[in-house]
Amino acid sequence: MSDHELDARNLLCPMPVIRVQNKVNQLQAGDILTVYCTDPGVKQDIPAWCRINGHALVGEPEERDNDIILTLRVGD
Repeated sequence: MSDHELDARNLLCPMPVIRVQNKVNQLQAGDILTVYCTDPGVKQDIPAWCRINGHALVGEPEERDNDIILTLRVGD
């Protein structure tokens, strides 16, 4: 298991989700991905994408300054 980060700041829907999907496809099950976004829609879109695709959101989306930070664990 390893930790990864993805900068999806200043991207609008659907690009943050597409970038997350592309990144997750490069990772192994159990890896942790922290995503930095600015589009408020990701607070609903990325958790929904995780549920549909078998990944798990770790905690709640966090807001820090202008960033929305989501952490997910890659599923099988």
